[in-house]
Amino acid sequence: MRLDKFLAEQTGLTRSKANKALRQSAVQINGKIEKSGAVKVSAEDEIYFEGQRLSWLEAGQYLMLNKPQGYVCSHDEGDYPTIYQFFDYPLAGKLHSAGRLDVDTTGLVLLTDDGQWSHRITSPKYHCEKTYLVTLADPVESHYQQACEAGILLRGEKTATKPAKLEIIDDYNVNLTISEGRYHQVKRMFAALGNKVIVLHRWKIGDVVLDEQLAEGEYRPLSSQELAALK
Repeated sequence: MRLDKFLAEQTGLTRSKANKALRQSAVQINGKIEKSGAVKVSAEDEIYFEGQRLSWLEAGQYLMLNKPQGYVCSHDEGDYPTIYQFFDYPLAGKLHSAGRLDVDTTGLVLLTDDGQWSHRITSPKYHCEKTYLVTLADPVESHYQQACEAGILLRGEKTATKPAKLEIIDDYNVNLTISEGRYHQVKRMFAALGNKVIVLHRWKIGDVVLDEQLAEGEYRPLSSQELAALK
């Protein structure tokens, strides 16, 4: 791994600020000052930043987060805070979300440092189902179930959505299970049906259910049983 990337992951610095710190002689590798961010480093190296040793985080992180409203699933700083603020460095710098939620959507987010694992969850090829609790502006209509099962042609799309499962809870609330992740898909499906999503909460991915003990903004490692269910 490049030294500047390692520093960014370990400290939360941007890549440019990491390189600035290197030029200011803030980094030592194996007892020698290093100023080049392009140098390759590994777990065998002793790396110090401003006098403190940086340790390599063990690979293979698999976590669930209860995402609050108002956060984005991105490392980029923008108009909204990111979910990675809930994690300390170096963990925050190594994680990515296995499927994002919109800024106003709450609930289950899976995070990992394992790209192949997250691909199996997010790729339509693997048909990993995601279930959402949906609160609608207008009452649920009887034809919604059949329409979701048949597939819905979204505005601006050329192909209909894959068959989805709709469970009616009451007049305004449904559980919707989908196996793909098109842009704003759930909201656009109900817009195509002439309704509007008011509240959207993801509570299940595959056979993994959001832990009710997790408060918003809290996370925990996946259990061995949960990991096995996502293989």
